[in-house]
Amino acid sequence: MNTVELMQAKLALLQPSHVEIIDDSAKHAKHAGAKSGGGHYRLNIISTHFANQNTLARHRLVYATLGDLMQQQIHALTISALTPAEI
Repeated sequence: MNTVELMQAKLALLQPSHVEIIDDSAKHAKHAGAKSGGGHYRLNIISTHFANQNTLARHRLVYATLGDLMQQQIHALTISALTPAEI
């Protein structure tokens, strides 16, 4: 599995009604941290699991769900995490 597929599999635990992962790694290939490994991704996710949580709590939930991917395959992650009522 590639990194996007691994991310999708782990994020399935949040039972999202929508998940979109965009790999922006090519745009960052020459920056200083690129040699350390891991890609740059943008995540748009809609889940009822984010209800009654502020932005920081939502991001922490996503990071926890992605687990060890955050330490290895993912160098940078931009997150948009909404509930179905917020779209």
